[in-house]
Parts: sequence; structure tokens; C-alpha cells
Amino acid sequence: MGESQAMVAEGYTSTPHGDYNASAATVESNVDSSQSVNGTGPEGGSAAPVENGNATDNVPVTAPAAAGQGDNAGSALSPEEEHLWSIVRANSSEFNTWTALIEETERIAQDNIAKIRKVYDAFLAEFPLCYGYWKKYADHEARVGAMDKVVEVYERAVQAVTYSVDIWLHYCVFAITTYGDPDTIRSLFERALVYVGTDFLSSPLWDKYIEYEHMQQDWSRLAMIYTRILENPIQNLDRYFSNFKELAETHPVVAASDASETAPSESDGKADEGKSQADGTSEPSKVESAVSTDPEELKKYIGIREAMYIKAKEFESKIIGFEMAIRRPYFHVRPLNVAELENWHSYLDFIETDGDFNKIVKLYERCVVACANYPEYWIRYVLSMGSSGNVDLADNALARATQVFVKRQPEIHLFAARLKEQNGDIAGARAAFQLLHSEISPGLLEAVIKHANMEQRLGNLDDAFSVYEQVIAVEKGKENSILLPLLYAQYSRFSYLVLRDAEKARKIMVEALDHVQPSKHFMEALIFFETILPPPRKIEYLDPLVENLIKPNVDTQNTASSTEREELSLIYIEFLGLFGDVETIKKAEDRHCKLFLPHRSKSELKKRSADEFLSSDRTKLAKTYNDTASAQPVSNAYPNAPTQWSGGYAAQPQAWPQAQAAPAQPQQWNPAYGQQQAAYGAYGGYPAGYATSQAPTPVPQAAAYGAYPAQTYPAAATAPVAAPVQQPAAAPQAYYNTYY
Repeated sequence: MGESQAMVAEGYTSTPHGDYNASAATVESNVDSSQSVNGTGPEGGSAAPVENGNATDNVPVTAPAAAGQGDNAGSALSPEEEHLWSIVRANSSEFNTWTALIEETERIAQDNIAKIRKVYDAFLAEFPLCYGYWKKYADHEARVGAMDKVVEVYERAVQAVTYSVDIWLHYCVFAITTYGDPDTIRSLFERALVYVGTDFLSSPLWDKYIEYEHMQQDWSRLAMIYTRILENPIQNLDRYFSNFKELAETHPVVAASDASETAPSESDGKADEGKSQADGTSEPSKVESAVSTDPEELKKYIGIREAMYIKAKEFESKIIGFEMAIRRPYFHVRPLNVAELENWHSYLDFIETDGDFNKIVKLYERCVVACANYPEYWIRYVLSMGSSGNVDLADNALARATQVFVKRQPEIHLFAARLKEQNGDIAGARAAFQLLHSEISPGLLEAVIKHANMEQRLGNLDDAFSVYEQVIAVEKGKENSILLPLLYAQYSRFSYLVLRDAEKARKIMVEALDHVQPSKHFMEALIFFETILPPPRKIEYLDPLVENLIKPNVDTQNTASSTEREELSLIYIEFLGLFGDVETIKKAEDRHCKLFLPHRSKSELKKRSADEFLSSDRTKLAKTYNDTASAQPVSNAYPNAPTQWSGGYAAQPQAWPQAQAAPAQPQQWNPAYGQQQAAYGAYGGYPAGYATSQAPTPVPQAAAYGAYPAQTYPAAATAPVAAPVQQPAAAPQAYYNTYY
């Protein structure tokens, strides 16, 4: 047996769940060859859209090229190639540019296989789930006659998309047409069936195996294959049972006496590296050898298989609704619709309730292919594996998420930091935060706060303060930094709550006024800050600051709108109602009436009594804050404010903001997979629970945590992405308890 033939039979490794390698991502997939739960696709491929490559658009195989042909890796690039390479080097997530580059390279390169290898290697390192491009890559290698390279590409492909029915099918078809040794071909089929044999959409692979054994006229093996199929609730089960009965009645079927004859060894299918066999295909039941010539023996033989078939059909009836709702089981750069996202959660709920660990792992692996750019599913997978004690699988899934599939989305790194801290990997948690600060989302307030809080929990107060101070120093160097006032507000609050040093906390806020332009949100934070400090309250200090902001003055750079100025005035009046005296209250109310009442219509004032005046305004203000995610007040960051603080300022209901609809247009493969979901409910760390998110969209960060003001993620050095379509969803259900 040659080297490539041995590799086909044995593969690179016996399990895809080893140490994760970002350059050869161990990603499991289930890709429907027909893209529908009804029927099967054409032999050797599927009708997947171009984003997955066209697996049926084979590169013509011609006579082998001469030795060394096409090895000129340093050949000159065309102007178009240079242009496209410059784009993907600057932003490797530009999917459409990558596909254009591949097309241009294929057009220019012809027999320059080194050039083709370069572009495919680079593309597939970024998008390893695109099984169709693995197939096209292998076809290019076959075209120049490099059969050992064809095997190498397919081996890399099944490591990258281990649970893809399609890629295994293509590999098996290649083996059938290349090798004459039945044992080599059967070994490859068995490798494939370990991982995808129980996939509901695995019929094309089983059909190809049946076709091959039918050509070999090995009826006992064929009967054994049917037996294995009938044990699993897969598509077209009725057809398989009918064909089995026909086979048993028309051929001298011999029941298998040695289960190891065709079944893979148990070590070849470990889903958790030695703890549990991957739920590929169970070993055929050991049945005594008996030629099916005796009617009673034949009836008994078929009856055993019929019982398997009935049991499989019963389970199929439970999952068929979920399977039918999966309209896109393959990876795609465009967002999934809400119904399909919710269906994946419901399907996972059902399988987890069923309790079969192997089925759970297999379904999660299918899910994180179709939902590869949604952090919530990766997070759920990690938590599920961790809760069941399978730390290796949890680490593997987290590595894939943070290194490849959602590596540009902040929430996965925030989750990773927290998980590593929980597991005692403090250095790993700090590294995750540092990655956020330096590359993923510099200046992300949530990352700053959580990092500082972690250092405080660890007893490193100096390091906790340093986190704030370093980011504040960076933001001071920026002109009109939006983040700077929010940082000062959070830093002062953090200092007081940790050290109980009111003077230091006030000093931080005073320093802020030297570096930030006063705004409604900053002044609101300052007012709330006074509510949690011990008396005496610095009303004489606050009053002129409030007055300067709410009074229109052409000589100052007052950017607050009239609505913001009126709202701040009301907030200050309520503050004085709690902590001021009669004179300060009178002064503030007189000022409010002078500044804002003249602008109200007389008819409106006649309809409102004096008793309704302030309460109505407070109701309007509360509605403004609840309805406008981008205007969430900094005051929400102060949960310790007195509960009697009315008007909805300190006791905002903790609700997720309604996702805004975006124009329907194709989503580019953006650098942050959309930067974030509609809200960070992915890991259930906040009151809204584990939210079923919309497709990734670069929307503003809502202050739905009850702790942080509005802030959009500072974009990493990447190009913007077109917003996918948002669709209304039912109220999300909580999947996990509190993250913290």
C-alpha cells in the first residue's frame, strides 16, 4: 500500500478533537448535499451557493503535467491580482474579495499550481468551512497529476470540516476512481461514517457505499450496511428498509458473524479523546451466520432489522420537525433568519433533555457550522461541554470560536476571559482582556470595567486602578473622545465603592471637567454620584455646572439639545428634592420655568394641572430612556443610588432594546462578524438572560446591562460591513443562569 493510499485508509489522526490548530481548523460540520431535508442531491456534490464553492463545478482533469511544472511561486501578479491581494491583506474577512481573487488567479495561473495553492491556502485558513472550495482545490491538484497532493488536500479538508457529509462523499468518490484496493476504499468509508453516519442528511454517503458494495457483489457486506443504516433515524429510512427486504429475499444474504469486519474500531471514533465513542455508526449486532434460504430463518433475520427500523422511525418522528426547520445546514456568510436561529436552540434543548452525550456533541457540531458566526452558540456549546465534565471538548470549541470563527466579536473574548478566571487560568484571562484592549475593540468600556473588576476580585487594587488609568491616558490624547467622560464616571464610582474614599472619587470627577466637555450624560452621572456619597452633598458645586449646561449660551460650546437640557434640569430638581433645601429647590424650579415653560404651547399648559407637571415630564423622560438605546444614561451605572429616586433615573427596568430593522442587503464577511449581536445576551450574564440573538449587526451597544451607558464598539482596523436584515423575534428564553 502506497503512502497516499495508507493516508486515505488511516488519515492524519484518529480523531478531530485533538489540539486545535488555527491553520488547519478542526471544525465539524454537517452539510446537506441537497440543501433540503427532502430528497438527495446529485452524486458527488450539492447545489450550495457560491459562498461555499460550487462542489459540482469540477475543474477538468487533464493529463498530468510534467514534473516541476507550475512551481514558479514567484511569478508576477496581474494588476487585478495585486489589487485584490492588497484588499485581503488589509482585511482578511472580505469574503467577496477572496472569491474574486480566486477566480482571477484561476484565470491567470492556468498550470501554475504554486500560485493556485497560495490563494487557496490563504482563503481556506480564513474560511475553513467552505467545503466546496476544498473540493475545487483538490480538483486543481488532480488536474496537474499530483495525486499525493490531492490526498493531502482532502485530509486537510476532513480535518477542517470533519462533520461534513459532502466533503467525505467527495473524498470517497475520489478514492473509488483512484484506488483499486477494496480495503482502502472501505476503510475511507468507515472513517467517514464514524463522524457523519448518523447525520439525518447522510443518505448520499450511505448510497455511495451501497453502490460500491453492490458493484463488488458482496451481499453479506451489503446486508450489514443496511443493518447499520436501520439503527439510525436518518433521511429516507423507509427506502432503505424496503431495499433491505428486497436484498434479503433475492440474494443469499449472510449475516455478519464478525462485527469488526467492517465496523470501525472503537478508538477511531472518540468524540472526547477516549471518554466516549463518537456517535458515528454503531457496530453491527453480532448475529449467528445463517444463509437466508430457510423461510423461518429469513423471517427472523428480517424481523430483527425491522425492529431496529421501527425504533429509529420513532425517534425520527421526534426530530423531524427540527430537521425540517433547518433550511440552511451548511456554512454561509449571510445571516440566518430568526426562526432558524430559534430552531437550533429548541433542537439543542430537546437533544440535551434526551441525555445521549454523543448525540449532543454531534448536534452541537452541526449547529456551530450553520451558526458559525454567532457567538451565543459557541458559548452554549462550551458551557454544555464544561457542565458535563468534558473539559477538552469545551477548550476545543472555545479555541475554534476565539481563533477563527467569531474571533473579531468582543463578547466571545469577554466570555473567554471570565471562563478562564473561573478555571483558575488568570494569565489566560488577562491575555483575553489584553487582546480586547489592543486589537479586538480598543476602548470598549465593558472590557475595561470587567478587567478592573477581575483585578479587584483578585486583590490587585493597584492593577485594577491601572486598567482605568491606562485607558484614560489613551483617550486623553484623542480629540473629542466620547469614551473619556464615561471612563471618568466609572472610575470615580469604582474608586468610591472599592476604597470608600469619597474625596478621591470626587477628585477624579473634578479632574474630568478639565479634560471633557460637559454633557447631559456626564452631568447626570455626576448628580447620581453625589447620591451615593456620604453627606454633605456638594450642591454648591453642582449647581453652577448644571446651570452652565442647561442655559443656552452662544459663547460656550454647549452641544446639548433643548430636550437634553430640559431633562437634565428635571433630574437636578428631583435630586434637590431629596438632598436640597427650600431655597435651592426654589432656585432650580424658577430657573426651569424660565428656560423651558415659555416654549410650551398655551393649550398644552391649560390641559395640565400643576400636580401633573413634573410627573408627566418624568414619565416622558423615562420613556425616552427606555426607547432610545443610544441615550441610556450613565446613571444606570449606579445601582446603589437611593431607591426613592423617582422618574425612572436610578431604577430603570432592565430590558433589552428592540433591535432596529436594517435595509436588506448582502452581508460582507466583516471583520467582526457584525461586531456584536443585537444585544449581549449570549452568555446569560445579564438580567435579560440568554437571548436568541439576531444576525450579527454593527448596532450601538445598548446599556441593557443596567451598568454601562451607551457605547458603540470602536471598530478594529477593518472595513465596514453591510447590515443584514433584522427580523422580529419572540421574547427570548433564558438558557443559563447569571453569568457572574
